[in-house]
Amino acid sequence: MDIQRASSLLGSPGSMETLEKQLSCPICLDMFTKPVVILPCQHNLCRGCASDLYDSRNPYRFSGGVFRCPTCRFEVVLDRHGVHGLQRNLLVENIIDIYKQQQEGGSGGSTTETPIKPKSSKEPMCQEHEDEKINIYCVTHQIPTCSMCKVFGQHKDCEVSPLASVYQAQKGELSNAIDALVAVNGRLQALLNQMEEACTAVQDNAQGAKQRLGECFDSLYAALEERKNVLLERISKEQDEKIAALRSLARRYGDRLQAATELTDTAVQALEQSGAADFLLASKNLIAQTKDVAKSSLAEERPEPGFEKMDHFTLDTEQVETLLSKMDFGGDDDEEFEDAEDEEEE
Repeated sequence: MDIQRASSLLGSPGSMETLEKQLSCPICLDMFTKPVVILPCQHNLCRGCASDLYDSRNPYRFSGGVFRCPTCRFEVVLDRHGVHGLQRNLLVENIIDIYKQQQEGGSGGSTTETPIKPKSSKEPMCQEHEDEKINIYCVTHQIPTCSMCKVFGQHKDCEVSPLASVYQAQKGELSNAIDALVAVNGRLQALLNQMEEACTAVQDNAQGAKQRLGECFDSLYAALEERKNVLLERISKEQDEKIAALRSLARRYGDRLQAATELTDTAVQALEQSGAADFLLASKNLIAQTKDVAKSSLAEERPEPGFEKMDHFTLDTEQVETLLSKMDFGGDDDEEFEDAEDEEEE
């Protein structure tokens, strides 16, 4: 249905009734209320009725964001915007505006025209004039009021406008604001999704950083362990060399002690002999041997003083500990390590 066809149908009472039926919502059975939404099956609903239809308690709705068109039972799938994601049928809204203008102007020329059915049977009344219905809108003060207030009351000098036109204009404005808000909500949801993705990325990156840090310290542990084994090997090597030297010296001492002991036994036996001639035959040689052995024992090789000490293997780790305690993320650590190495070489 286009605008020209709608205008041609306004020429007779029967056409008016037919047009009103075509402009009636299949849910509330009243004329469509702005904004009118068009379903994928090309059938129309009031947005309020579409929202009611989308309610979880409605029998037409059967899963998630899906409900059935009340006219043809077509399955309508909604996106995350819900009913506000459906497209408005501006053509039907324009036809309704033409129809209402014809109704208000009485251009149909017949008293059998069907009036527009009100959404509520109880209309609000003016507080100043209790018998007067609120039927006009004060543009100056931005509030609805009655005709008596315009003629005799506090709004007599104000600019007024028909209630229906302001009603439609503000409903359209609110609908546009809702559409804008829905768009903003979509952007906010996208930002929330980005924040969630960023949180996940931070967690993954932190886990990777922790793993790399653990690998670095494992490398440090391995390097320290390797260096410790090298230093331990140096200590063990010097220990073995000193012990070998001492044992060799001890063997020489033992050999000389054994020879001196045997010579001592021989000299004592010579002293025990009773014959002077026998003693004198052996005494000269024994005296010379005894003196030589005693003299050579005094000049025996001995270890240097402090030979047994191992103090020179003391390791000073204070500087390294200080450097490790200042270890941090960044590029400054390399310079600090280089400075430490230079000081160690000096």
